[in-house]
Amino acid sequence: MAIGRGQLFRSFREGLLKNAPPTEGRGPTGKENSRLCEKITGFSPGTQRYELWDVINSCCIVSSIPINVLIMSNWCFIRMPPEILLKILSYLDALSLFSIGFINKRFYEMAHNNGMWHKMYSAEYGHSMKWRPKRLDEVLDKLSTVVVQERPEGYWRRLYFRTMAGFNETKWRKELKDINPFTGLPSQTERILRSQRVTWEITVSDKWGLEGTFEQSRAYFSDSSVTVCWSSGRWPSFHQLSTLQLDGVKRQALSSPNINKPGWRSLMAKFDRDTISKSGQVIGRDQLVTLVLFSPSIVIGVWRGRWSIAFVMASFHYHRLVERSLLGTSMCPYSMPENKPPFDDADPDSGLHGYTLRIILHNTVTQIMAGHFSQLYCSKSNETSTQEHTPLSGRISLPWKCEALEGTVENCCMMSLTLMDEYQNPFWCVSTPVSMALNNKEPSNDYEGQHFLIKYQDAEGKVRMDLVWLEEQRQYFLINLVVFIATAKVNKHFGRAY
Repeated sequence: MAIGRGQLFRSFREGLLKNAPPTEGRGPTGKENSRLCEKITGFSPGTQRYELWDVINSCCIVSSIPINVLIMSNWCFIRMPPEILLKILSYLDALSLFSIGFINKRFYEMAHNNGMWHKMYSAEYGHSMKWRPKRLDEVLDKLSTVVVQERPEGYWRRLYFRTMAGFNETKWRKELKDINPFTGLPSQTERILRSQRVTWEITVSDKWGLEGTFEQSRAYFSDSSVTVCWSSGRWPSFHQLSTLQLDGVKRQALSSPNINKPGWRSLMAKFDRDTISKSGQVIGRDQLVTLVLFSPSIVIGVWRGRWSIAFVMASFHYHRLVERSLLGTSMCPYSMPENKPPFDDADPDSGLHGYTLRIILHNTVTQIMAGHFSQLYCSKSNETSTQEHTPLSGRISLPWKCEALEGTVENCCMMSLTLMDEYQNPFWCVSTPVSMALNNKEPSNDYEGQHFLIKYQDAEGKVRMDLVWLEEQRQYFLINLVVFIATAKVNKHFGRAY
């Protein structure tokens, strides 16, 4: 469960007592019921099971039912008629009702009751209909009873949390329209993610079916991407992974920071056993860990010699990140809308022109390089290149932390690339871990020093970066950058057949 049972039942009991009428003349008092519970069950105050009887105790005070009528066994709460249980559960708040659905099958079915969730949805998000006449409300209530029952199981529950996730959606959608002309991306992405209380979680299961969910440990925001790290918890062995799922989670605002309640989950990526078995490209290592490139945006650090997971890092590009983190469901990711192809007057024989490239190298601590290249052109082979010399601040490295241990993997970092078309719209967006390798085969004759190469490739394009280490300046310089775009991507973006 996402929250402790003790806290859940204490919250529930407070809600009951808050709405309870005076108990005078209505059966046994709370102290009498408590003593009877302890005498019959043997549970002492402060235990979780006693908390359960404390809930029944409060219910008896409200309904004037003697508690000895309800106590048939240690778990008579489970044996109650469904009508009484539904009445009891109706006192819970939405997120506590969500959590109680994980106790067992019966509670799962009751926690998906359309009637309760429709009532909560109407109370929470039906404020716009408060102006209706009382007579009209009575007619609509009778009609809504039929509509509620016709809906599939769990419909109003899903609608409640989806509405919660998209609450003030119009506001943050307007804020996303504020585009940074330098990057071509929404300038308020970080602020929106923080204001919407968005975090990211990883859920893994091993080959025996054991499942665990890990919350992010920290996040580093740059001007075009966010790097998220997960480093706490007991991870399974890398070779025992069966599935790995990445979700964006919007947390509910809570008065107590120590309570971790569930929120709306938006599926961002899910990898099955076949995908996991094909991954495993090593991109770097230090004395303690080995970095394994798991997907284009995820890298897993495993302890050397054991292959048990030490931490996970992921780099998310800002392009459509807010929508992907909020507007998907727990079963289906957010579907990217199809953009209308922009008008392109370029001659297919001469290639495309007017591109703008923004490329950043960074790690979990600092920015290493930021390059901005405008007025790039693409030849008929869909190759965009630049030879502007750009210095790098510091060495290329990837710091990591895992509970009490920490280290740094040399020659590895994160690369965030944004390629914009002539209308300054994002054309190709990539955020991924990359590694730098020594290049002795194709050194440049114009520079004396060690030459290095950074390469990346996927189905939409590839990147090649040539760097040189100048010993006198004690600094890396980017001396050549080439970006290749797949013809299929160009045709899809512009609606052409080049």
